[in-house]
Amino acid sequence: MDEQSERDGTPTKTLTTVERPSPREVVVTRLVNGPPHLVFKAWTTAELFRKWWVPKSFGLTLLSCGMDVRVGGQYRLVFLHGDTQMAFFGTYTDVTPHSRLVWTNEEGDLGETVTTVTFEEQHGRTLVVVRDLYPSEDAVDTGSSGAMPETFDQLDELLAGLVAGTETA
Repeated sequence: MDEQSERDGTPTKTLTTVERPSPREVVVTRLVNGPPHLVFKAWTTAELFRKWWVPKSFGLTLLSCGMDVRVGGQYRLVFLHGDTQMAFFGTYTDVTPHSRLVWTNEEGDLGETVTTVTFEEQHGRTLVVVRDLYPSEDAVDTGSSGAMPETFDQLDELLAGLVAGTETA
C-alpha cells in the first residue's frame, strides 16, 4: 500500500500497464487490492468472475459463464451485444492455485491464443500479469487488452467487498 492508503485504510488505485514485448504478445500488468487467494478465487469462480470481467462501458451483457477450472476443464462465456451473441471458449492447460492460470482461446478464425495469468503476493496485494500469446501478428488486433484497465477497476471493487466480507460468491 502507499502512504495515503496506510493512513486512512482506503485501497489504492493503481495503474494498469499494457505492453507489447513481441509482435505476437500483449502483456497487461496490474497491482490489485487483495491477497492472491481472493484474486485467484475471483478469476476461477463463475459467480465472482461474471461480476467484474465485462467492462460496463462496453454495453455487453454476459448471458452465461461456465468455468470448469482444472487442467483439461473448459470455459465458455456467451455475451449479448445488441442483437448479436458472441461466444468465447477454451481449455485450461495449467491451474496452480493462487499463483497461475493458463488457458486457450479457441473461438477465433485466426488460430488459438494462449492466455497466462500469474498472481504474485506483494505486501497484502497481488501483482496480476496477463500474457496473451497470439497465433499471428494479425490476430493481436482482435484482442481486448484495451478493456483491461476498466476490468481491473471492477475487480478492485469486487475485491474490496470480498476483503470487507460484504461480497460473497
